[in-house]
Amino acid sequence: MPLIAVTHVSFAYPDGRPALHDVSLSVAPGERVALVGPNGAGKSTLLLHFNGILQPQSGTVQVKGLEVRPDALGQVRAAVGLVFEDPNDQLFSPTVFEDVAFGPLYQGLSDTAVRERVTQALAAVGMEAYASRAPYYLSAGEKRRIAIATVLSMEPEILVLDDPTAGLDPRGRRRLLSLLRALPQALIVATHDLRMVAELCTRVVILDGGTVVADGPVSEILDRKSTRLNSSHRIRS
Repeated sequence: MPLIAVTHVSFAYPDGRPALHDVSLSVAPGERVALVGPNGAGKSTLLLHFNGILQPQSGTVQVKGLEVRPDALGQVRAAVGLVFEDPNDQLFSPTVFEDVAFGPLYQGLSDTAVRERVTQALAAVGMEAYASRAPYYLSAGEKRRIAIATVLSMEPEILVLDDPTAGLDPRGRRRLLSLLRALPQALIVATHDLRMVAELCTRVVILDGGTVVADGPVSEILDRKSTRLNSSHRIRS
């Protein structure tokens, strides 16, 4: 059974702007999938369907065989951890500890279990020493890692990230990629960073105009994209 199954999903925003059209794809356990495409292609909109922030207007999204509906959001969000593009959208507490503890507290865990989850999540991202720090004063790379820890503390099976390397300097980018490579969860990453795709992912799904236009192994899709770009350059020359 796939961890995520998207079947003929279409979605338009309230102003009538179409975002997704007849999108179908699935993600298997342990798979690392990159969603790529131009701005406005529907990447972020699709990610928001994976944990029920948005609901399809037609078609279905299933997580571990469970349809993503309002009455199932607790189970869905326990399985799918979403890390937003801007970590400031995810960090709102006075301390790092409180931000990372929020999810486990919401799950109803005991104080002891919450502390264990926070300790494990911060250790996973190499930020154990930052528990008492105020997120506001952290660097962009540090905030990104704490945002990931807030999701890991809920022990999801699927980690969904929206443009995770955006705004990071080369050192922060390297640290983030090293962290993501070491995580056991299935990954779905929306990104413009094709170098990251080549280093981290095994499969690429290309969205354009809200439609899946290509889906395949990283080596095949990126080689095809490179060939098109090189051919276009020769023509212009």
